[in-house]
Amino acid sequence: MHPRIPRQSAREQSGPPPVSPDGDVRLSAELTAVVSGARRRALRDGDRQIDTAHLLHSLLDADAEAYAVFDAEPQLPRLLGYLVQRSIGYGLRWQGSIEDSGAVPVVTTTEGLSPLAAGAMEYARARAEHRADGPARGIDLLAAILVDPESRAVEVLTRAGIDARAVSARIDDRLPGGLWGGPPRSSR
Repeated sequence: MHPRIPRQSAREQSGPPPVSPDGDVRLSAELTAVVSGARRRALRDGDRQIDTAHLLHSLLDADAEAYAVFDAEPQLPRLLGYLVQRSIGYGLRWQGSIEDSGAVPVVTTTEGLSPLAAGAMEYARARAEHRADGPARGIDLLAAILVDPESRAVEVLTRAGIDARAVSARIDDRLPGGLWGGPPRSSR
């Protein structure tokens, strides 16, 4: 009796290499999972696009390095509460609108992402390319979503009592060579 499923070689069993959203291999596997989680959140919340608050929530859920930036933050439970209740409370006023502060150039080529979220993805990729230490990671995206002070992610952080600039400084301190991979920062 022959098996119904033909045998596969070890290479075939592992399948093709993981492909990042939009076929982008410049994202780490962890960051690809973050974007997928943000996409599920946006769909569940009835939003047409992934915004920076979706990305922030997914980063905190799925990326240990990004979560560690907030680990000592006393307002972390409040932040998580705002993010969890987005679809029933705080974020209701965002439904049906597109996140775009106008402060950064609009990126229109990335489907499914708000202009700010698309810009943040490009910024994260650029940071990783500049550092030349591999694909973009969650920490790169976290730094990127904090750049625009009018992003939804920064708005949620502010509402929770967390200073986005202080978070950016903590990210900078965690990355070897600083935010853009320059010479290591001196200890303060």
